[in-house]
Amino acid sequence: MGTVTTLPHGGAFTRADLEAMPDDGRRHELIDGTLVVTPSPSHRHQRCSLRLAVLLHDHCPHDLEVVTAPFDVALTEDTIMQPDLLVARKGDFTDKDLSGVPVMVVEILSPSTRQVDLHLKRARYEAAGCPSYWIVDPETPSIGVFELEDGRYVERGHAMGSEEIEVSLPYRLTIKPSDLVA
Repeated sequence: MGTVTTLPHGGAFTRADLEAMPDDGRRHELIDGTLVVTPSPSHRHQRCSLRLAVLLHDHCPHDLEVVTAPFDVALTEDTIMQPDLLVARKGDFTDKDLSGVPVMVVEILSPSTRQVDLHLKRARYEAAGCPSYWIVDPETPSIGVFELEDGRYVERGHAMGSEEIEVSLPYRLTIKPSDLVA
């Protein structure tokens, strides 16, 4: 697996820089003007993402929509990220991005994205006011559910292996991490 790569640039990257980049099969994101490039995810990561997307979709209320990566979440001109999964209000989507704060973001950890997902992305979604942030580790397997309280993420639940976790945000759902990777 590759590592996260940031490229030198004369200043902060912007949305215009991001849109001008060729499609090379890698994920390109901006976090506070810094370009973050990551390789394509593994098979296990993709299996986990698909199964969780189906589960979220099957329980999704009509006013919300579940979207999978790659899809831009444009928090600011210099912070455009692509979560593995997101849930947002249908009216907040444009044809090319989500131009608002998601209701929920899910990041599925990979060796190349672990630190970015656990720290940088989490901090940006927290600062933007995203109500729910999930971290899924397909290797363990585990799910950590964080909800915004007084502007900070607080862990509301954690499950490993065949343990079940019941969540209420963005809507009621019960998940067993082992089902996502079996």
